[in-house]
Amino acid sequence: MPLRLGDVAPNFAAKTTEGNIDFYEWAADGWVVLYSHPADFTPVCTTELGRTAALKQEFAKRGAKVIALSVDPLDSHHAWIKDIESTQNVTMNFPIIADEDRKIAEAYDMIHPNATEKFTVRSVFIIDPNKKVRLTLTYPPATGRNFSEILRVLDSLQLTDNYSVATPVDWEHGQDVVVSPKISTADAKDRFTKGVTEIKPYLRMTPQPNVD
Repeated sequence: MPLRLGDVAPNFAAKTTEGNIDFYEWAADGWVVLYSHPADFTPVCTTELGRTAALKQEFAKRGAKVIALSVDPLDSHHAWIKDIESTQNVTMNFPIIADEDRKIAEAYDMIHPNATEKFTVRSVFIIDPNKKVRLTLTYPPATGRNFSEILRVLDSLQLTDNYSVATPVDWEHGQDVVVSPKISTADAKDRFTKGVTEIKPYLRMTPQPNVD
């Protein structure tokens, strides 16, 4: 059964390019972005892993780690890293899991037989510090991911976990947010001191509360 939002992400032991890990211990009390790629030495995956390495500090600012996975063996990963670094002008700085027996891919439902029987598709999971799955995305093998969107969702999740707000369409960090329908307009005006704009009784906007 595929993982759904709010499910506990399965723990696993794995061999990675940065050594053996227990996933829960490696994740510790931070956020995790776990994603799969179809195969080593493929063009789209090369650009994706390079982009991830370039964004390491952006993920770190959000208290998040990234880890990638495919069903290729560890020696293949290590050989491929040389290509990633030389073509994408980065130094690899996060682990890639070697899931040769596909146990992790199966636990996370990363293999979709109607798309490809052999390889993992482009799955993405955002996992919170409580090990709960907070986002799932599945891209077809030929479509590269948008890592700006993954960072945007991290921003939204961390904001909405701490304030009674939601983020509207196309929201980006620093823009106005939606007041939760659970809060009355009167209470919202007391709580959100930057101001509340009532467009409709159910649609109230306020400046993002955690930015100056």
